[in-house]
Amino acid sequence: MRAEVEGLKLHRLTADLARHSAQGRAGLDLREAAVAVVAAGGLVVAAPVLTASPSEVFDSFFAALGDSVLSCMPVLLALNSDSRLKPPDLAQVLCRRLTDVHADPVPTVVVAGAADWRSTAHSDAARLHACIDRAAAELAAAMRSHRQ
Repeated sequence: MRAEVEGLKLHRLTADLARHSAQGRAGLDLREAAVAVVAAGGLVVAAPVLTASPSEVFDSFFAALGDSVLSCMPVLLALNSDSRLKPPDLAQVLCRRLTDVHADPVPTVVVAGAADWRSTAHSDAARLHACIDRAAAELAAAMRSHRQ
């Protein structure tokens, strides 16, 4: 199976998202981003976790997409957090936000911070890579199922 990957950096949409929130109008960049997301066969959503909650840009973007736009869209959620104090239900909160727009998050959520990527302990690195592999396999299976 061949996959095409397109990166979308939501922080570049901050002005459009603010305008959409205040005036209900989406600028060209926000409209193009929404079209790309809706056309995708699946999403990998990598969100920074700031003070134990997702960034406002994350929330604003998915709110701007509206209900049902991502109906049954398979989503792999990856959280980037340097905080070692992660509330146990943070992944549940973010998955609930995705299901609110009718997306279908895969069960495995990848949570990592800068220290995880620099880890020299073989067991820590292997644990993170195993989590990434499991989440990717779940996403691929969900995408195949969604396409049928």
